[in-house]
Formats: sequence, structure tokens, C-alpha cells
Amino acid sequence: MIISSIAKTAKALTQRRFTLDFPNEREQLSDRERYMLRLDMPTCISCGACERVCPNKTIEMVNVESEKPNKKMPKIDIERCMFCGLCAEVCPTKCLVMTKSYDFEAYDKRMFVKRPEDLE
Repeated sequence: MIISSIAKTAKALTQRRFTLDFPNEREQLSDRERYMLRLDMPTCISCGACERVCPNKTIEMVNVESEKPNKKMPKIDIERCMFCGLCAEVCPTKCLVMTKSYDFEAYDKRMFVKRPEDLE
């Protein structure tokens, strides 16, 4: 029994690996791919259309400090987002756009909640 286990281990060590190394270069994405949202804060008119159209209730309008009092901008919970792009399509000023950035590493899930300042 022990000899057969050692034989299997030795055989596995001499065979090809099943997994691939993490690539040094990023994969090229097609033009149809959509990931992280980007917000252009100066052009946002605080209409709230993105919040109303979001199917997962991922977007919440929050107050931000600006020249205008009580200006609200979108806060996005990336963990709940399904990257459908409806928020970017409905935005009248096109200040909310989908990018090809797909860096979603975090040690704490609170890092996935992005305030408007984090989306620039």
C-alpha cells in the first residue's frame, strides 16, 4: 500500500503539470467586454437615473463634497454588480462608463464598495 502510494507520487512528479502559471501579460479583451465602472465627477448632474435602472440595486446615490450643496453621486457595490452596463447606457451626460479594467483583488469585502471619489 505504501509502495503504491510512493509509485503514484513519483509518476505524478514526472508528468506534465495540469495548471498554468499566472501570465506576466494581461489577456487582450474584446471590445464587447465590460468591467469596472469609471465616473467623471465634474460632468455628473446627480440625476439618479443609474440608481433607478440598476437591476441588482448596486448603485446608491450619496452626498459628496463639491461646490454645489447636497450634490449626490453614485456609490457602487462592485460585489453585487453584474456588469450589465445599463447604468452607463441610461446616463444622460455619459459620465458613467464601463472600462476594461478587471482588477478585483481585495482582502476585505468592504473594499468592493466604491465611493464616487474611488471611481475616477
